Amino acid sequence: MDNREEVREFLTSRRAKITPDRAGLPSGTRRRVPGLRRSEVAALADMSVEYYAKLERGNLAGVSPAVLEALARALQLDEAERAHLVNLAQAADGSDALTRPRRRRTKDQWKPHRSLQWALDAITAGPAFVRNGRMDILVANQLFRALYDDVYATPGNQRNLARFTFLDPASRRFYPDWEAFADVSVAILRTEAGRNPHDKDLHDLVGELSTRSEEFRTRWGAHNVRHHGTGTKRFHHHAVGDLTLAFEGLELVAAPGLTLTLYSAEPGSPSEEGLRLLATWSATEEAAQETQRPASG
Repeated sequence: MDNREEVREFLTSRRAKITPDRAGLPSGTRRRVPGLRRSEVAALADMSVEYYAKLERGNLAGVSPAVLEALARALQLDEAERAHLVNLAQAADGSDALTRPRRRRTKDQWKPHRSLQWALDAITAGPAFVRNGRMDILVANQLFRALYDDVYATPGNQRNLARFTFLDPASRRFYPDWEAFADVSVAILRTEAGRNPHDKDLHDLVGELSTRSEEFRTRWGAHNVRHHGTGTKRFHHHAVGDLTLAFEGLELVAAPGLTLTLYSAEPGSPSEEGLRLLATWSATEEAAQETQRPASG
């Protein structure tokens, strides 16, 4: 991905989101831009208009942390947006370590240590899985595979949550809040693009989704990023019905860039009973599949 274009579009989109009122500036009556003018951002960041224009043209090479902080403050960036700006600046820095394409473990190359699978299998009350920044499902426990069985059943999705969200019609039934899931999926991919701009697999995924989904293409152009660490999600499973689950995302210390996500239901809630039903349904399905497999030997 072209770093200058990424920087230019990110800064332009953030500037467009800040209204004069929000920035504490007079709104005036004749404004030709949806947000702040370049001159207003420059004044808020205490830099010249010429220097800010240079940054917005995509030139972040050699920019100091103090300038990045001033820019983030002027544009009222949140934590995820600040981290994304820093990642873009690092990619533009010009040192060999940052500009040289970095080899990243792909879904097929990365092999979880067997103790990780043991740990996931020991979690029996809620779904749990590990993903990378491209939203590939790398390893999961039985309850996650049961919850997301549509993902596993769909040929060609390569067990990728973004591909499932935008290319599989089943996702709109599975996610009652589909629009929110779609927004989050793209924001995670955009964040990963800033953190790892030379990931060819990510480039290919974004290209595929942009070509095949207008919903994805529109969201990708918005340049929104976010940290996706905790919250609540709603699901509709075809066998057990509606589930409302809390989630926690944890980075794996042994494998930076990978996220372990744990789902749980509120104790005593219908969703807790739903997870118990899901576990029973999954065990029944697995037993049925075992009986259908031809005996070896």
